[in-house]
Amino acid sequence: MILDGKGLAKQNEITLKNRVIELKKKFGITPSLRVILVGESPASIAYVNSKKKACDRVGIDGEIIRLPSDISEEVLIDKIESLNHDDAVDGILIQLPLPKHINETFVLNKVSPSKDVDGLHTINAGKLFTKQPGVVPATPLGVIMLLKHYQIPLEGKYAVVVGRSNLVGMPLAKLLNDADATVTVVHRKTEDITRFTKEADILCVAVGKPNFITKDMVKPGSVVVDVGINRVGESLVGDVDFEEIKDIASYITPVPGGVGPMTISALLFNVLFQYEVKYHD
Repeated sequence: MILDGKGLAKQNEITLKNRVIELKKKFGITPSLRVILVGESPASIAYVNSKKKACDRVGIDGEIIRLPSDISEEVLIDKIESLNHDDAVDGILIQLPLPKHINETFVLNKVSPSKDVDGLHTINAGKLFTKQPGVVPATPLGVIMLLKHYQIPLEGKYAVVVGRSNLVGMPLAKLLNDADATVTVVHRKTEDITRFTKEADILCVAVGKPNFITKDMVKPGSVVVDVGINRVGESLVGDVDFEEIKDIASYITPVPGGVGPMTISALLFNVLFQYEVKYHD
């Protein structure tokens, strides 16, 4: 069965749109998001345009701030600080990756934790790992939303996460663990990854390698979540060989149309989370 992230994201947009209407009536202020795009990467441009369009559809005031690829770290931080102090801005997102001359971790931590909608500030990451309410990185949150929508049981299941990034792998492993799954994280230094993936009831893959997971690496009847999106020629493919595995898995996400739309959906929920915390305070 296909885990249809695109379809669920459309359903979520109805909920989001209605919630935005309620919040605007209650507080008289439109929720807002500012997306900082550094450089002209075609992939990044496509991602931020998708986020802007999603904001438009649900009534969030979304704006893309385009900056040159040769911008200095100091000037970029000055821009972030100006948004931190702008009361009209509820959420700030820095599109990754940043140019190599910029320290990503340092810059991400310059975003106010109360306006961070990607959950990458050290304070928000700490809240996740200490089970405190806060913003959760959008892709892992979107994965969990998708699994819950399809009523896929997590409690007591063996979940394997392939990839250990701060953006996806590690927070996703924490969310699965919090849902009472037993979790193993494997990565490029793991010896014999197949030994783990073949035992997984739930297999989540985020490594950025086209068709990395093949049918011999998957347990029949497992749930396979493919976070990757890679361009191969004119096609977009995931980290999982979809054609090989679709008849083996009980559930599988397509690429595109699986986790990607759910990432944007979760991002919008994060914007509203920060907005509501701000005005309730």
